[in-house]
Amino acid sequence: MPQHYLGIDIGTTAVKALVVDESGSVVGDAESPQELSVPQPGWAEQNPSDWWQGTIDAVRSACAQAGVSDVAAIGLSGQMHSSVLLDEADNVLRPAILWNDVRTTAQCRYITDRVGDAGLRRMVGNPALEGFTSPKLLWVRDEEPDVFDEIRTLLLAKDYVRLLMTGEKAMEPSDAAGTLLFDVVNGRWSEEMVGALELDASILPPVVGSASISGRLTSDAAEMLGLRVGTPVVGGGADNAAASVGSSVVSEGTMQTSIGTSGAVVAPIGQPRVDPGMRIHSFNHAVPEMWYLMGVVLSAGAALGWFRRVLLGTAGVGLSYEELIAEADAVPVGAEGLTFLPYLTGERTPHADSNARGVFVGLHSGHQRGHMVRAVLEGVTFALRDSLELMRGLGVDATESVAVGGGARSAIWRQMQADVLGVPVVTVGPSGGAPYGAAILAAVGAGDFATVIETCQAWIRPIDQISPRLGVANAYGEVYERYRRLYPRLKDHFAQFAG
Repeated sequence: MPQHYLGIDIGTTAVKALVVDESGSVVGDAESPQELSVPQPGWAEQNPSDWWQGTIDAVRSACAQAGVSDVAAIGLSGQMHSSVLLDEADNVLRPAILWNDVRTTAQCRYITDRVGDAGLRRMVGNPALEGFTSPKLLWVRDEEPDVFDEIRTLLLAKDYVRLLMTGEKAMEPSDAAGTLLFDVVNGRWSEEMVGALELDASILPPVVGSASISGRLTSDAAEMLGLRVGTPVVGGGADNAAASVGSSVVSEGTMQTSIGTSGAVVAPIGQPRVDPGMRIHSFNHAVPEMWYLMGVVLSAGAALGWFRRVLLGTAGVGLSYEELIAEADAVPVGAEGLTFLPYLTGERTPHADSNARGVFVGLHSGHQRGHMVRAVLEGVTFALRDSLELMRGLGVDATESVAVGGGARSAIWRQMQADVLGVPVVTVGPSGGAPYGAAILAAVGAGDFATVIETCQAWIRPIDQISPRLGVANAYGEVYERYRRLYPRLKDHFAQFAG
């Protein structure tokens, strides 16, 4: 009988499920939209029960499309950092506080004051930022002490789904690395950090390998999902790590640029490396004995979506993204002096500033809609370059970049990435993203492939390549410097009018 593997991604906007056959072809693909709750400005929450219902719906639809009711193994990926707090009976105590929630500035300051930058570098390899998990835990301790007192387990999004699937509590290194409680160098929970924050280490689940079996489907879960009782579920990976696996960015010299709601630059490294200034993240990969550097742009595709929805109103919504980008392509490099900072919800890399905001600079009466769209595209791409320049400063570079996410669908935007980043930009297939990477991890966990790299080599193929244009790349160097000088000049203004 042919083998099939199931990859599931617990995303912010949707739960996605893919069924992949033994040749690596996607034979079933479905998603279940997820609602985001914003109880106050800067907050972002979701109900974990919605993730489980979304998983049931997406899995059943993908398996029906594939015509299968039996898979060899299941892989999980999901949004990083988002906290699920359980009581003694494993009941959810409150809605999950998500990765893009910025309520925890005071808690981040407390962590930094408590252990210092040197302590953060040594213990967890990353700065204390609002997106991470441990500041959310401290916020609950400070603001909802009755809830905090009942916490017996801390899980992340995909790991809560794992619990409902298997009855087992577990996390794997690539997601644990984003909690700010994990020693990324040694691959274990940081007893020193947990102690410094006066947290109870017993709430942290066991850490398993990304391609290791973490549990098996219970009879109840199997019935709800329409799958076989006892189907193995592997550790899986954080969404960016899983997406990197899904695009074969699993070895040094490769790089992935992602433009979805947010944006990211991911570069695998063979030895852990921490930026002395902690301006760039250092996380464990979903590949054994591999790590990756990652820079994050909080508003990437979301910036273009915002422009289309808000500034263009009803008329803008009537235009497709392809039409808007085509207008931008008719405008010269640099949008004739117009620059856009894409910090609509603050920024993570390189500024780590939740007060930062989006700005158009240089508008004049000769600018048209295409200029503004081009400035948005360039601003997002320059933000990706900020991350790459930090990596280059640490001696990490790539011979090519694999473009993923919604932005990768546009050849114009891919060409802009190649010109701005100065490396060829390729696309690969199948382009299944994080759930495809989760399916690869499942195939390894099932024992049908020896390693993640072997699976990637067997399943993933290049589709096209776009090279930098020398003259255009040189022109972008000057425009990038114009962009780069803006934030330092506006930083105090952002702080003064934060709120």
